[in-house]
Amino acid sequence: MPAQKPEQGQSHVDVSIATEPNDIEAVPTLLKEITQAFDALKTINAGREGLLAKCRTLVQALETPRETMIYHCWAHAKLTVRQTGAMAGLNFGVDSGLWKLMAQNGDMPQKVDELAEKLAIDHVLLSRLMRHLGATGYLIEIGVDEYRLTNFMKAMSIPAIGNSYLAMLSCTSAGPMRFHEFSRKRGWVNPTDAKDTAMMYAYGTTMDTFTWQQSLGYGSHFSDHMSGYALGSLPWMTPSFYPVKERLIDGADTDPKAPFLVDIGGNVGHDLELFHKFHPKVPGKLILQDLPLVIGQIQDLEPSILRMEYDFHTKQPVNGARAYYLHNCLHDWPDEICESILTHVKAAMKRGYSRLLIHEHVIPETAAYWEATALDMVMLTLMSSQERTRTAWYHLLEMRVGLTINNIWSGGHGSQSLIECELPL
Repeated sequence: MPAQKPEQGQSHVDVSIATEPNDIEAVPTLLKEITQAFDALKTINAGREGLLAKCRTLVQALETPRETMIYHCWAHAKLTVRQTGAMAGLNFGVDSGLWKLMAQNGDMPQKVDELAEKLAIDHVLLSRLMRHLGATGYLIEIGVDEYRLTNFMKAMSIPAIGNSYLAMLSCTSAGPMRFHEFSRKRGWVNPTDAKDTAMMYAYGTTMDTFTWQQSLGYGSHFSDHMSGYALGSLPWMTPSFYPVKERLIDGADTDPKAPFLVDIGGNVGHDLELFHKFHPKVPGKLILQDLPLVIGQIQDLEPSILRMEYDFHTKQPVNGARAYYLHNCLHDWPDEICESILTHVKAAMKRGYSRLLIHEHVIPETAAYWEATALDMVMLTLMSSQERTRTAWYHLLEMRVGLTINNIWSGGHGSQSLIECELPL
């Protein structure tokens, strides 16, 4: 009788590995080999394919597992057949517990037959999948049906990395793959109807992306993906990003029952927990709001954070908070629905006191960073929505909703920004 599969949940691998280069020690040797191969290509016009393979290996070595995951999950419309086949193996390894088992076993070479027996997987099937992942550089081939993990594959055992593949690729990837059909049938116009998306078209469903993920059992996996996306990012509440003390704490109501920060659509509380770590003694309450299904998924949350079931398409129940916070919510919706969401927040704000903080990409008109444009493609193909430029944000917030933008703080190159708004005086 085969042994039980590894327990689902936390990995044996520390999450810090997800933000470290995959194989930094290999870089000097790869650079030397690339230079030698390039010299040979120039002199005898030979070895181009070998040089290309070395360059790809160099990229894999320099990338962090988090960057690789984001590229796969967001920029997957550019994947080649080589990568599409790898996705099958990567997803299989997450769902079967393969990467967790291998990470648990450590850095030693591991044999396919032993892994297959442990997981009750057909040996031939596992051999084929791992052979391809070895050929494409995701696993290190030691011998016949024997492999060792790269840092990236170790990170695949971490829910924030591995579960992202199931949440994004396994249940939404047909949207971008069939976007051209969706667009052709609608006259090649920019889609702005949240009830008519390429993902809905591809899967023949009327469910939005989040409901679709939940229906397939991947709601908690998406929460893990959001955690993985945030890895390595500069938290907005750090003094070098946004001056929380000067802009929020100073002048706030000191009544401990007063609402201080309301995280609207805050998922399972990643941002509020981080905020509490940076600012453990703020005046008033920290309030997490999301749909009942999401709030019900929370397993561990700082006890001082108040959980509140709430749909942001309805009237905001918390009035006069010092700050209302929306992280990656508005990019899910076209302007018309965003205007409705923001109008509910606006009605709850106290003039001269409340701030609205919007934490999203502000895409520059030129020289945009690929993560921002890749996420824009996700929004385009799954939600019929968008990542917004600075001009688009001013149009939505000031012209349509009637708020005043005080300032836009940046978290650095390629990161999301924090837009601070208030009611006009």
